[in-house]
Amino acid sequence: MAALLGGSAAADDTHVLIVAHPSLAVSNLSTEDLTRIYLLRQSLWPDGAMVVPVNREASSPVRSLFTTAVLQQTANALANHWQQMHFKGKNPPLVQESDQAVLAFVQKVPGAVGYVSADTPVGDGVKVLGKLP
Repeated sequence: MAALLGGSAAADDTHVLIVAHPSLAVSNLSTEDLTRIYLLRQSLWPDGAMVVPVNREASSPVRSLFTTAVLQQTANALANHWQQMHFKGKNPPLVQESDQAVLAFVQKVPGAVGYVSADTPVGDGVKVLGKLP
């Protein structure tokens, strides 16, 4: 997998941290990898484990930033895509209501990947895979 674009780990609210379950055998993800995951085109990690993507709620500024910067979609276009995928038997990413809830979910669920605001304290329970945009 290609490296995720990003800069320093300085905290701010205009960047997104990509986080994953600590056992994940991947150390970084490219924006293309994230696009495949969140558009439900990739369902397995290289080791065969299930990918479990998690989103913030639709009204979240960090979700808006992620959707624009990574998926290059509008919220409506993305909702339509997930609805089409649902008809193909694929469920959209799970939703958590806060950055802390995303971190707790990712820490507990093997194969989980998510994103939080760069100013969110991450701690040792998750693996940070990169920062964007």
